[in-house]
Amino acid sequence: MPVSTPVPLSATLAADEALARREAAGETVLSLAGGEIGLPVLPRLRELLAAAADRNAYGPVAGSAELRAAVAGYWRRRGLDTDPDLVVSGPGSKPLLFGLILAVGGDVVIPQPGWVSYAAQAALGGGRAIPVPTPPGQGGVPAPDLLHEAVATARAAGRDPRAVVVTLPDNPTGNVAAPETVRELAEAARSLDLFIISDEIYRDLVFSPDTPVVSPAVFAPERTAVTTGPAKNLALGGWRLGVARLPEGALGHRVRARLLGIAGQVWSTAAAPVQAAASYAFSEPRDVVERVAASRRLHGAVARAAAERFSGIGAVTAPVRATCYLYPDFEPLREVLARAHGVRGAAELADHLVQRYGVGLLPGSAFGEPARALRMRVSTGRLYGAGESERLTALNTPDPLRLPWIEESLDRVTEVLADLARP
Repeated sequence: MPVSTPVPLSATLAADEALARREAAGETVLSLAGGEIGLPVLPRLRELLAAAADRNAYGPVAGSAELRAAVAGYWRRRGLDTDPDLVVSGPGSKPLLFGLILAVGGDVVIPQPGWVSYAAQAALGGGRAIPVPTPPGQGGVPAPDLLHEAVATARAAGRDPRAVVVTLPDNPTGNVAAPETVRELAEAARSLDLFIISDEIYRDLVFSPDTPVVSPAVFAPERTAVTTGPAKNLALGGWRLGVARLPEGALGHRVRARLLGIAGQVWSTAAAPVQAAASYAFSEPRDVVERVAASRRLHGAVARAAAERFSGIGAVTAPVRATCYLYPDFEPLREVLARAHGVRGAAELADHLVQRYGVGLLPGSAFGEPARALRMRVSTGRLYGAGESERLTALNTPDPLRLPWIEESLDRVTEVLADLARP
């Protein structure tokens, strides 16, 4: 039997499982590792899901006409005119991203740091990832000036880069790339004949209306696919529903046809009851808009408060503009960490934090950073409460930082970091 290329479990899922085992064994843990958004389901969405439980037919591979029309309206309200026939749904945005990588083929340029699954998906598709560093404070978008060099070098070596992935807003950094950076990326992709795959699942979680989010589909509409889903803005990760917007024109129709072929052979269709509820969510009635706004306020308050704790011990933390993530750099503490704890890289730091303190973070190496780097991804999405009552209270209170359970978690972060930074 031939030996296949090993594919590791997603770092976020692996960290979640490891922390769950510790908790089940009676240990006290603080999860700052996974991407789970710990918030309850909007009541109306629960009702619609239950009401559609009798929808047991497969339905169209691309998704129901109702869902695709609602999704097209969602994107139109964000400045992207969308043909419902160019919308494809699937069981989560992750399978759709993989389907797009397969549909385009070849090697894939990814941001460094970048979401943990991009490189693995490129390998699963038979290609290779070409990491390109992101500009400072512009996480999620490969630096346009470095993109040309990386693609030229790869092609000279016989490789076949055909696509570039961007993340707006970014996971892991919580940054939002500036419109000018996105425009330059789109122009570089056009000159290099690269297809753009824009992962925009965090788009609705930008804290300030003064922070513009501009999709590369605005600047390179003929070669940009956009993906999103309700996993983050509405905390519906377990419902597994994602959507992709394909570009108009010959290229977009070719990619759509390939994506539908892949979908038809792999997942057939997204779950019909989930599609019914998601149609309502994407149409954005008042209760959905209000829930997303409340979630955004909560993420912003807690993520910024957490960032202050890391900055307080000397870690470099960029302004947190979106999502529930921050990306502190412990480089200023390198000597202290090495001398007092024997820590010399992010993976060692992550292991030390979980073993000594029961605190789970993800090392930057999981996102493609060099092993020696001391950057870590912190997620605050699970600090909102232990059950639905606490989480609803967190959503609805004007000052969630005063809630005892959130205050306790942040105090624990402060305590751990103070001990970590002690010479």
